[in-house]
Amino acid sequence: MPVFTRFRQSSQPGIPGDGSETERAERAEVVTEEVVTPAPGSRLARLRTRLTRLRTRLTRLRTWRTRHPRAARALRLTTTALAAVLVLGALLLPNTLPAVEPDRFVRIPAEAVVGAVVMLVLPRRPRLAAAVLYGLGLTALTTVNLLDMGFNEYLGRGFNAALDWDLLPDAQAYVEDTLGGGVATAAAVGAVVLVLLVAAVMVAATIRLSDVLARHRPRATKGALLAGTVWVTCSALGLTLFGGPIASERGAGALRVHAQRTVESLRDEAAFVQQSKADTFGNTPPGQLLPDLRGKDVIFTFIESYGRSAVEDPIMAPGVDRTLDTSTEALAKAGFHARSGWLTSATYGGSSWLGHSTTMSGLWIDNQRRYRTVTAGDHLTLTKAFQKTGAWDTVGVMPGVQKGWPEEKWYGLDKLYDAFDLGYRGPKFSWSTMPDQYALEAFQRRVHGKKRDKPLMSFVILTSSHQPWAPLPKTVGWDELGDGSVFDAIQKSGKKAADIITDTTRSRQEYGKSIQYSVTSLTQWLERYGTDDTVLVFLGDHQPIARVSGNRASRDVPVSIVAKDQKVLDKVAGWNWTEGLKPDRDAPVWKMSAFRDRFLRAFGSTPHASGG
Repeated sequence: MPVFTRFRQSSQPGIPGDGSETERAERAEVVTEEVVTPAPGSRLARLRTRLTRLRTRLTRLRTWRTRHPRAARALRLTTTALAAVLVLGALLLPNTLPAVEPDRFVRIPAEAVVGAVVMLVLPRRPRLAAAVLYGLGLTALTTVNLLDMGFNEYLGRGFNAALDWDLLPDAQAYVEDTLGGGVATAAAVGAVVLVLLVAAVMVAATIRLSDVLARHRPRATKGALLAGTVWVTCSALGLTLFGGPIASERGAGALRVHAQRTVESLRDEAAFVQQSKADTFGNTPPGQLLPDLRGKDVIFTFIESYGRSAVEDPIMAPGVDRTLDTSTEALAKAGFHARSGWLTSATYGGSSWLGHSTTMSGLWIDNQRRYRTVTAGDHLTLTKAFQKTGAWDTVGVMPGVQKGWPEEKWYGLDKLYDAFDLGYRGPKFSWSTMPDQYALEAFQRRVHGKKRDKPLMSFVILTSSHQPWAPLPKTVGWDELGDGSVFDAIQKSGKKAADIITDTTRSRQEYGKSIQYSVTSLTQWLERYGTDDTVLVFLGDHQPIARVSGNRASRDVPVSIVAKDQKVLDKVAGWNWTEGLKPDRDAPVWKMSAFRDRFLRAFGSTPHASGG
């Protein structure tokens, strides 16, 4: 066992001496201790090795500072300046991409002044703890601001901490379907690494600044006092710069908004539970539901991302409007006529199921919590009203569904045809499992074209116009569709999603083409297979993302009713909708949740309320 000899200088008080080497040697005591050396490769040995290396690096750093004082001073100043920029940037960072402009960062944040004062009054250890907490707070602020940017860009609203965590797996699934599993995994890992990196950098920055403040306490105190005085003065006088207040409380305000949003969401959930129990038609007898549509084959079809921008935007509208006009004329030659208006969707940019459920339930379902609440209950959907009468067979055609879908019962569907039930053997087109033209032809072969004892109510969700709008399918001869293999060459020669998804102009152009394709597929199907008893209701589920629809775009979507029987269109004459498939700019605009009750009343249903 190794023996270490350690010299310990006597610390007895009152012993005189001149401090010479001789005297210190005489006063030294030789202490012999037995110390156990850690076994090579053990955890203690590895730790001791790391500590030794760390001491060596620190020694080299001190030596470098001594040998290069000017460079060391420049490095210290640069590090301090970067730390200040990071902290101020985090405190002033907006929560929308269009607002990220240089002038937004020319402000005096109150949180920085308060933070400096706190650091100046605290002793060393509490100051270190406060700096770490401050850095973590900046990390949380930066994270919610970045989430707000993403949610505003794709869903037209800010992130909601009480509701939106459930959407993150859906976002990853979308990236996986669009750009591949490797990209989705890399994006998820990258997001986690980014948050951890931001936390490490922010904490290091706040510790650095707190140390600087402590080392220069007198001057820092004067600076904090001056900054606080300027902030109070600017706030009191309402002084502005570049269109915004000089005295900023952006950071605290953002966190306050998120806290209020969370509390309000939790309160809203409790109120919505009671609201969903009340139903104007909940107790209506089957014989009094939809009597004026008996004998009709009714089809409700949603076109993915078919929004008002497609009809009115200068880039997309020319092609889409031309398609609507051409389709209106072609349908008229086949004996069909249409009426069109606008509905304000409960969602924007994504979460299509919220638009579907809002339209069919008559309830405003604008978040995932509401969706789960209502689909777990027995609120009467428009589709279920057809089933309740016993006068219709009810089916759903959903090529986008690739796993169990328990909402089938809530919608009142006797049978559901998902992505695996339509016989498709062709390629995927980005997120879309199959082209709309094929899905409609499969619907005709497997459902609509078969003889049956009852008329049919169908709930069809088309997917080809789902972002990122690349590659896009093209219309082929209806007799050439087969099992979908005809689309192989079209998919291979199409544009790449990665080339479109980051280019705003190309995204808008390809989005417009996708709407043209979907509308053409649907109206050609109706020309080809519609009968005197066919009634088609089709609409968009939501507007496309802000990058395509534009900042501050409305949430309106077109809605059309098409039929050969003039009596059907006469029932909705009081709605004052526009003739044809293209609604006028000043056509009536309803909330999407109003459609169910208006439709039921228009076709003879008698209200008998339940619940509430």
